[in-house]
Amino acid sequence: MFGRKKKERFSLEETNPELHKQVVRSLRMVFDPEIPVNVYDLGLIYNLDIDEDNKVYCRITLTAPNCPEAERIPGNIQKAIEETEGVSKADIELVFDPPWTRDKMSTAALLALGLI
Repeated sequence: MFGRKKKERFSLEETNPELHKQVVRSLRMVFDPEIPVNVYDLGLIYNLDIDEDNKVYCRITLTAPNCPEAERIPGNIQKAIEETEGVSKADIELVFDPPWTRDKMSTAALLALGLI
């Protein structure tokens, strides 16, 4: 562990817009089983970074800390990212700060849930 240099991370959207689109497309295939909206449009994805080895670092949250799907959703997100062509590996970090709120949802998600 000592002597290992931490790899520099870059915004995936800024450094590789095409791969960012593909990762987002993959994330839109992952759904919260309790809500008929994908995790990306639901606003559960806080950031997508990448390093020089094409490892994607993703900070995510859940709609609530006691979400019954808390054990399944992060793994599904990791799998979706890792199965995206061009990604070598995915590192998922589950956070609750800042907490998820409805304003993180996309317009498409709000429409799907009849909230607008």
